[in-house]
Amino acid sequence: MERERFVVHLPVVAADLPGALRFARVITRALSFLADVDRAETTVSEEDAQCVRHRVFCDSLLDDRRRCPRAAAHDGPCG
Repeated sequence: MERERFVVHLPVVAADLPGALRFARVITRALSFLADVDRAETTVSEEDAQCVRHRVFCDSLLDDRRRCPRAAAHDGPCG
C-alpha cells in the first residue's frame, strides 16, 4: 500500500520571521525521532501570506548522499 504525503499546518506566535524560523527548527528537531517527518521540506509562512514560504533547512545534497542539516541560507560550507 503506497502512502500519501500531507502538510500539517501548525500556527504559532513569534516576534518576527527569524524567530518563527528558529521555532520551526526546534519543533522539527524535536520530532526527528519520527521517521515520517520530512524535516528537509519544513517551511514557514505568515498566516495571511501562506503562499510565500521560507525554507527552514538548507537541504543541499552532501558528498555522502546525506542532506545539509544547517539553516537555509547559512554562512560557510554545508555540513
